[in-house]
Amino acid sequence: MQNSQDIVQVAHQVFSDEIEGLNLVKQSIEVNFCKAVELILQCTGKVIVSGMGKSGHIGNKIAATLASTGTSAFFMHPAEALHGDLGMIDAGDLLIAISFSGESDELSAILPLVTKKKIPVIAITGFINSSLAKLSNVTLILPIEKEACPLNLAPTTSTTATLVLGDALAVALLSIKKFQPKDFALSHPGGSLGRKLLTTVMDIMHSGERLPKVLVSSSLKEVVFEISAKGIGLVGVIDGADKLLGVITDGDLRRALDSERDVKNLIAKDIMTSNPLTIMVNAMAVDAVDIMNKKSISSLLVVNADGNLVGAFNLHDLFKAKLI
Repeated sequence: MQNSQDIVQVAHQVFSDEIEGLNLVKQSIEVNFCKAVELILQCTGKVIVSGMGKSGHIGNKIAATLASTGTSAFFMHPAEALHGDLGMIDAGDLLIAISFSGESDELSAILPLVTKKKIPVIAITGFINSSLAKLSNVTLILPIEKEACPLNLAPTTSTTATLVLGDALAVALLSIKKFQPKDFALSHPGGSLGRKLLTTVMDIMHSGERLPKVLVSSSLKEVVFEISAKGIGLVGVIDGADKLLGVITDGDLRRALDSERDVKNLIAKDIMTSNPLTIMVNAMAVDAVDIMNKKSISSLLVVNADGNLVGAFNLHDLFKAKLI
């Protein structure tokens, strides 16, 4: 078995080779990259990404990244395109064709048909004089001198560089379009990412009969009963019109009971904290998580635009919603 140190050295060399390749591509980005971005922005249809073999796998990822960041895109296999899938391409679409050699037989076969439809083509290739480059409207060159593969055969550095170039296009486009997290959420409704981006405070808060609240004139006994019954760890103090005036927490109750005051005559107004920390009912739940972390609190009251108490929730509610 080969020495472990030798294996680690091979791995380090791969990283070095691919980083070097990425730096070469970075240095080559100039006006053509801007032209490619402009072409995509002008596209009134869909962006179709195509490539064979490893380039196809990378192209699939580029199409997915574009689609999830505000640019309508999908992957088209060039071999399948020759057997009917070319029908997916319509006027107004744009093709990103990927081939490091620029001489992929399958891409070469479909390009004349694509250009006949007056579909603009952005080529990603390693060679400016390749067939692919000559048939494209804009060519993005990958000036890769060698693959990380010691045989210089397996696509390694070139595929990594293609992937990063695709990411650069996607990020440039989303920046220009001022793509926001809420836009991203619409393409990612599932999983933890979707939950964090789509769940609002209204979705998790206790309201109606489950909302802990007392009038400003309520007795200490009523306050204790309400906090215990609702189980959130606090109670909102309101006036007769539901306007939030203050908050009473478990800690406020303990301090009141430990004080030398006559607890029998205490009312909510006497022990509440005025101007409590709140969050708006239409706020995102992730914003509530940030507030609670920064303020080191476990419960939060929810108000509407008029300052009326409409809800409350605690860390357990955030946990149940799988937001923490």
